[in-house]
Amino acid sequence: METLGESSQEIIGKKSNNNVYSKDGTLLIKAFETITADHVKLLEKNHITIRRNDVKESESELSPNKHAQIIDETVKEIRDIFQDIRENKKIPLVKIREQIVPILHDTNESYEVLQLFTALQAKDDYTYRHNIAVGAISNLIGTWMKLPKQEILQLTTAGLLHDVGKMLVPEEILNKPGRLNEEEFEEMKSHTVYGYEILKDTVGIGHRQALVALQHHERMDGSGYPLQLKRGEIDLFSRIVAVADVFHAMSSNRVYQERSPLYEVLAEMEREMFAKLDPEITYLFIEQTMYSLIGSEVLLTDGRKGTIVLVPSNEPTKPLLHVENEFVNLRTKDNVKIDQIIS
Repeated sequence: METLGESSQEIIGKKSNNNVYSKDGTLLIKAFETITADHVKLLEKNHITIRRNDVKESESELSPNKHAQIIDETVKEIRDIFQDIRENKKIPLVKIREQIVPILHDTNESYEVLQLFTALQAKDDYTYRHNIAVGAISNLIGTWMKLPKQEILQLTTAGLLHDVGKMLVPEEILNKPGRLNEEEFEEMKSHTVYGYEILKDTVGIGHRQALVALQHHERMDGSGYPLQLKRGEIDLFSRIVAVADVFHAMSSNRVYQERSPLYEVLAEMEREMFAKLDPEITYLFIEQTMYSLIGSEVLLTDGRKGTIVLVPSNEPTKPLLHVENEFVNLRTKDNVKIDQIIS
């Protein structure tokens, strides 16, 4: 990695933008943690250097409340944009690229992952917040996959607009308080085709981005819709957005389903990743999310509280915990699981 310059002492008092690991996977510095002299000693001992753009001034860090306000304001913006699309059948792409996508990209760089997921959870505005969330989470996954920056920005836009076809679904179906009948459900599923049609006719939108609207409900085993595509037939962007889409849907309150706790969502996605979702993308998402929770306090199903201290690379949803005066390895404790993340 590129060194900081004259001295590694320059990073003391600044905040790391990401988790920093040793070569054997040990967490040395947690994302957004203020770097101390002891951290610098650890880095030097492990022969690790940090690039300039991997740290930021501590005082510039935004508060969690400020982050939530930014997300809330962005949701209002996307609500107005989507309502305009419903009326005019046109995508204001310049406004989206200049005003929305940069916010999502910058937010991911300054949020802790758990803070981000909490701020993105739907309140009473699932339809619109879901688009912001899928754009932000797709951006996060693209970053973890080390995609080129230009592709990440394209992916973020595709995630943000993945459900734009719902603006062409009759409002009485989209906002129906009761369960949809079979005919209404078939119309709702048509949002994938509607979205593809409006995006492919939008100047400046690439074919892959339009495909995301069409394919984000396709599944690796061919059980999805609208075309029942399988595995390699589904574009990479669409497979990434599908993971983001499923995660946010499961972790948000919706009309027919209350949100599931974060840990249950990750465990369910882990069970599904060899059938419906892309296993490599899903595994990366679970692994990186669990890594971000190192140091977090959790409540176990046996009523005890513990702290996540180590996440195994082969079974990330079964971490090593420090509980009271002992270490508890969930890989060997089938009768004990994480019930919820406390902090």
